[in-house]
Amino acid sequence: MPWREAFPYTDEELPGVFLSGARYREGLTQVQLSKRSGIPRRHISEMENNKRPIGKQNARKLAKALNVDPRRFLRARI
Repeated sequence: MPWREAFPYTDEELPGVFLSGARYREGLTQVQLSKRSGIPRRHISEMENNKRPIGKQNARKLAKALNVDPRRFLRARI
């Protein structure tokens, strides 16, 4: 089965899905991630729900707080 069929998210949704999953994997609430990253909790919620782009600066902060590669939070530029 192709991964797109098993994981039915659009390219635009993937960064938010990955952010939510990485936060869950680390066992953090949005408030805890906010304190670790310096990003307001409201912005984290909006990024997870694809209402706010993550951007390069926030991707670096989130990656450091969640121990992941920051490129995972950025949409692929095709």
